[in-house]
Amino acid sequence: MSMKTDFALDELFTLCSTRLDQIFLPYLRDIPSPILKQAMGYTLSNGGKRLRPLLIYATGLIFDAPLNNLDIPASAVELIHTYSLIHDDLPCMDNANLRRGKPTCHKIFDEGMAVLTGDALHTLAMQMIAAHPAPLAAERRVQMMKALSKACGPFGMAGGQALDITVMNDASISGDLLEEIYQLKTGALFTACIELGRLASPDENELNQRALNEFGDCIGYAFQIQDDILDIEATSEISGKPQGLDTQNNKITYPHLYGLQQAKDKVQSLYFQALEAINYLGDRAQLLRELTGYMLMRDR
Repeated sequence: MSMKTDFALDELFTLCSTRLDQIFLPYLRDIPSPILKQAMGYTLSNGGKRLRPLLIYATGLIFDAPLNNLDIPASAVELIHTYSLIHDDLPCMDNANLRRGKPTCHKIFDEGMAVLTGDALHTLAMQMIAAHPAPLAAERRVQMMKALSKACGPFGMAGGQALDITVMNDASISGDLLEEIYQLKTGALFTACIELGRLASPDENELNQRALNEFGDCIGYAFQIQDDILDIEATSEISGKPQGLDTQNNKITYPHLYGLQQAKDKVQSLYFQALEAINYLGDRAQLLRELTGYMLMRDR
């Protein structure tokens, strides 16, 4: 029986949500600490769009990756992303009380439990890549761990966040440094998602990997600029998080450096550059194109 590969975008959303919920359930059920179990469940089911796992499924389907293989990096990335949001919201970081329209983890469970919840989600991600059942070769699992750990560690998200809290309040920050911060703290994980989708497939073509890297770099950078724009334009009711948090925290963002209109133009430019990078894939990449449009034209 052949696997369905021609999903519509709404079908992909349903598939991603259903599969991740089913995968997380037994892991959460067996956690010995009731409070940790509750906190992990609360943050994982807190209404996120799950864009990063969606990118993994959409990319993997281009190269005929089995869904069981794609489940592993999709789940791991959602765990990593959720951990990063919990830590970002802490008083020592962005000090946010709302996330997706609900109280943040530390507001419900206190700061110590929020730190532990992030730690637990982070390490569970690596456990799942190493050991979650699927017909995924050991070599591919190691490659996935390498890609994901690089994207979320000192050479990616953590490094970018460290720069964020140390230099993004400096009014003299250069455009080049701001771009580097964005690529590290946001772009690296998006690029990894695209790579992880391909790694779940049998594809070994270096041309594909180079093109997908360019695509991932473009959409990751654009996504962060779009976030900056929404922080200015979207109300808390629409975005589900405090409006104007960057201004409140005195952060120099892309719109503050270049102006709101130039920020919007840059998102469009990066979007078209991303599409150009995967143009050669033809109809196979249509779902990935539609998902990218949804991501970069979002209002929350």
